Amino acid sequence: MAAVEIKNLSKSFGPHRVLKDINLSINDGEFLTLVGPSGCGKSTLIRIIAGLEPQTSGSILVDGAPIDHLRPHERRIAMVFQSYALYPHMSVFNNMALPLTMTGLSLYERLPLVRLLSSRRRKVMQEIGKQVRGIAAQLQIEPLLERKPAQLSGGQRQRVALGRAMVRQPAAFLMDEPLSNLDAKLRVHMRSELAELHQRLGATFVYVTHDQVEAMTMSSRVAMMEGGDILQLGTPDELYDRPANVQVAQFIGSPTINLIPVTVGVGGLLELLGKPLPIGTALPAGEKATIGVRPEMILPGAVSGQSADQVPLPAKLRRSEHLGSEKILHFDVPSLPGILVTSRIGAGVPDGEVENTELLFHPSACHVFDAAGNRVEPQVSQDAATAAKGKLRLAEAARAS
Repeated sequence: MAAVEIKNLSKSFGPHRVLKDINLSINDGEFLTLVGPSGCGKSTLIRIIAGLEPQTSGSILVDGAPIDHLRPHERRIAMVFQSYALYPHMSVFNNMALPLTMTGLSLYERLPLVRLLSSRRRKVMQEIGKQVRGIAAQLQIEPLLERKPAQLSGGQRQRVALGRAMVRQPAAFLMDEPLSNLDAKLRVHMRSELAELHQRLGATFVYVTHDQVEAMTMSSRVAMMEGGDILQLGTPDELYDRPANVQVAQFIGSPTINLIPVTVGVGGLLELLGKPLPIGTALPAGEKATIGVRPEMILPGAVSGQSADQVPLPAKLRRSEHLGSEKILHFDVPSLPGILVTSRIGAGVPDGEVENTELLFHPSACHVFDAAGNRVEPQVSQDAATAAKGKLRLAEAARAS
């Protein structure tokens, strides 16, 4: 059973529609990441799931039961905010215990004088103390329980915010860009900690980020969003290896994918600069198309070593970026004005060896997109290429006669 199910969910702010009939099933125990550019609707979506924002239409179910009518604290869903939302005047212990005291004690029992007189309150607080210390032990923040948030580092505050969510034992954790306030080194560390925490808890995580590296490294599945729609839902490998359209291909992967314009020739064979490629498609002849090649799959001849099945593209080095163990090379292609091609190689190759070169790539490394930007399944087998080339030769013979 899905832990959280979203059915035909829409949200509008006046005439502006920010979510468009979203349908999404989040499996029990999975780590699902909503990723996309700013303004795509991902934060609005989890705020609606949490009950912090009403939807315009559609419904949300948790463990098969509708929760649209429930207030946020009744939904068995815990939210971890980008700002952590810790109370600065409270200790770490009291910040973590607050959700339990609000539900476990009546308003009367929370009054200052009653604290000294109510035996029930003492028993409840003892039980809450056990739960808080147990969660603190899991997160390795027991020594911090008496400190105030101002005395904590960014990573420690992040753990406290997670601990406050965990004490509620929710059906799902919602996290809205929780690492964006941390420095780069700490973000990498916290990515690892969150992934390990998810494995230990076996809980359902719904994570929002605009950072595709976070999405790719932590998630069971990724939902790529743009313009209020989910463009593609799948594993990180599926989004990287089989992007549904140009938008997904460009967003997922760093450096971004190379997009090279081609045309469709006779028999659906793609043509680059008037020369046929051994890539067949079902597209009609004369249509415009695009091939996408990841930077690690298009290499200078000095690095790749030429072979008969590779496609050559004459290029001139514009600049290189040295990143320690690797280089990112940016090339101009004189025959394709305005097109910049990026290649990722090892750091040991001197720039002088690739200054004027041929970039080489295998046809099997190409993603093909039609004129509307949607994925087209290429036929890169030798049989498909041979058949398409045969049709091309027949057409040329017919024109010659």
